[in-house]
Amino acid sequence: MKVVITDWDFENLFYEEKVFMNYPEIEFVSGKCRTEDKVLELCHDADAIINQYAPITRRVIESLTNCKLIARYGVGVDTIDLKAATEMGIAVGNVPDYGIDEVSDHALSLILNVLRKVSYINNKVKQGIWDLNLTKPVHRLNETTIGLVGFGNIPRALNEKLQSLKMNVIVSDPYVSDEIMIERNAEPVSLEELCRRADIISVHAPLTDSTKGMIGKAQFELMKDGVKIVNTARGPVIDEAALIDALKRGKVSTAALDVLENEPISVDHPFLKMEQVVLTPHMAGYSEEAYAELRTKTALAVVDVLIYGQIPRKLVNQEVINKITLKPFTKDSHYQSQNYKALAKEQRTAKSF
Repeated sequence: MKVVITDWDFENLFYEEKVFMNYPEIEFVSGKCRTEDKVLELCHDADAIINQYAPITRRVIESLTNCKLIARYGVGVDTIDLKAATEMGIAVGNVPDYGIDEVSDHALSLILNVLRKVSYINNKVKQGIWDLNLTKPVHRLNETTIGLVGFGNIPRALNEKLQSLKMNVIVSDPYVSDEIMIERNAEPVSLEELCRRADIISVHAPLTDSTKGMIGKAQFELMKDGVKIVNTARGPVIDEAALIDALKRGKVSTAALDVLENEPISVDHPFLKMEQVVLTPHMAGYSEEAYAELRTKTALAVVDVLIYGQIPRKLVNQEVINKITLKPFTKDSHYQSQNYKALAKEQRTAKSF
């Protein structure tokens, strides 16, 4: 059975090899696909596909002759045409519990960075300017209102960390009940009210047709002058042109972004010349242990389908169930037996901080 890894930016395929070596029936090949045509060339006869960033479009999906599963490294599946996959009877799997600690930690790091103006004043000091007055104003965390756009697993973990800092947390998520937010000491509000009240806004919405550009010109106009923006979700959730305009006008005082509309960032991007913008290279989900877990679970989804003939542990397109002959997922020891910390240590025995 042929398993294709369309693309990967890891240093090797250690974790995937670790899983598949136990199943000689599986032959896996990997590529560095960046275009639809390259994906078509590599994947047309695949029994399963593992995907990172390469486009799995309708054209790609309709060309697949044997495929039973497309498994995505990560939570979001915006690289995959879910409707086409469902129509073709192909299961789509993901790892929805990937990087919850890592992304919430990274978001918190960016939040504290922009509130305390760490990156900004660090650059000033390195330019020979020693002047705390340049940071003014800075306010106490417990006097700050933060708005979370989205309340899935990651922002819920972030909320706990913000609560420990005694920050005032307001949340907008139309798909989560008010009761769940209130139980976690967060105040449910509409997106419009969140924009009006928040001193800092942290974006955690998945990228879908309905969320693309959801933070745009109209939303920026509702915000306080000098609001701060953090995004560790997906770049296109924020209208980048509108954000750039808001930064230039001072409506947004600072933006800390782990994700952009187009990645990697172009050499002539306006953000690179804005000292009020903090950038990280889509790294929020990374830790050695998180990568071990992500990549092992993604490979095990292939094992679920091709070896055990069952629905992957985490099925995204539930509607496909009526079109496939896979059995319901049953807990198997191969999930419980994985020690991701030990795997990460085995991969990087000499790694240090």
